[in-house]
Amino acid sequence: MSDPRDTRGEAMRRRVLGDAHVDRAHRNMSTFDAPFQEFITRGAWGEVWSRPHLTPRERSMLTITLLAALGHHDEMAMHVRATANTGASAADVQEALLHVAVYAGVPAANTAFAIAKRVLAEMTAGSSADGEGGQDR
Repeated sequence: MSDPRDTRGEAMRRRVLGDAHVDRAHRNMSTFDAPFQEFITRGAWGEVWSRPHLTPRERSMLTITLLAALGHHDEMAMHVRATANTGASAADVQEALLHVAVYAGVPAANTAFAIAKRVLAEMTAGSSADGEGGQDR
């Protein structure tokens, strides 16, 4: 029997990152990283992202802020793309990154602003919002 966190996680992952991104992650999965893919689907998406207290928009802004502060640039770009699915706006991303400047440092925010600016421009120009070019998480 499947764990309900797997079902919830898969649904939330698809809602936030898009079907194309999740399908690509599944296609690229190997026996080596399958346990990791199962872990993030169940834990990150099925447990944390599926909790009811915060909206996907709020979780999106928190995630972008944390990834920017920690210097996880590919993941941050992927989650900026995902704002097309979470309801977070460019203004929301901007405000989140201003917090990064104050609480995590100007260099981290400077890099994050450059990444977000590029990704948001790509999205405006019609590039996909499914996480293309990011990690398969």
